[in-house]
Amino acid sequence: MFTRKDIEFRSIFVINCLEERNFKVQQGELLLQDSKTGTTLTKFPFQKILALFVIGHATITTPLIDKCRKHGVFIAVMKPNLRPVFTYGNDAEANFLLREKQYKHNNDDLTIPSLIVRNKILNQLKLLLSTRRKDELTNKAINTCDMAITTIADVRAFQDLMGIEGWVAKEFFKAYFQDLDWQQRQPRLKCDEINVTLDIGYTLLFNYIEAFTRMFGFDLYCGIYHRQWFKRKSLVCDLMEPFRCIIDREVRKAFNLKQFKKEHFKMIKNEYVLKHEFSGLYYKVFFGALADHKTKVFNFIQSYYRQFMRGNINESTFPKFEM
Repeated sequence: MFTRKDIEFRSIFVINCLEERNFKVQQGELLLQDSKTGTTLTKFPFQKILALFVIGHATITTPLIDKCRKHGVFIAVMKPNLRPVFTYGNDAEANFLLREKQYKHNNDDLTIPSLIVRNKILNQLKLLLSTRRKDELTNKAINTCDMAITTIADVRAFQDLMGIEGWVAKEFFKAYFQDLDWQQRQPRLKCDEINVTLDIGYTLLFNYIEAFTRMFGFDLYCGIYHRQWFKRKSLVCDLMEPFRCIIDREVRKAFNLKQFKKEHFKMIKNEYVLKHEFSGLYYKVFFGALADHKTKVFNFIQSYYRQFMRGNINESTFPKFEM
């Protein structure tokens, strides 16, 4: 199992392979080569790789997988649209005690879900306050966050907790993105450029959180707030909630600075799609922001793991992520 020093020493590498690339293992290093010319484009020592995200088209070989297994490197291979094709990692499957605790957890206990949602809303509130705006939309969103934080402690049903989360999200997005002609949050519908950009960021965040969660041997499909659903990694959905604010902030900042632009998108079959030539820029911005919080993400999940193993979970000791 990795330690904090491992996390600080190792890096997460993102390979943008919209042009076909080959990976080669040579003398303890990972080489990225042009598939046509065989030219080595870059190389990484396996000892310094924490996770490898491959976006686009690349050839993954058996020696590469074997080396990643030996060094505990997580691999995520995604299509250009970020749809996952293949994931592999040293997910500590022998940790049967942890999985046993997951399966025996009381599904009616709202302690963990309430703390996760509260953490998410606190970060949304911080983002709103950071804008220093005093307009009606922002004031309403801030008041909504304050009321929700107070109300969560008295919630006794999952549907009510989900309702509070949705209520806050609606007011948050409306206020936080008001300068970007915000309409409404519509996940995966690709209805406008902002929603598509948020989807890109959240997808990368999901894979990022999965890489850390696998290190401890969790069953990724056994969530607590997000209930079990076929092929949905519900636990990753749970643990990414407090960190969504990282993506929200980067999207707003990048559009305001004209780093991201609506001209970077095109319409295909009534859906907005990011043009390939700009995908590298978007991945770099999002992964750069996530890398800045690498240690905090690891500490959060490590603390969650320890509390879950002890079975002693309360608000004062539960892990928190603060912007």
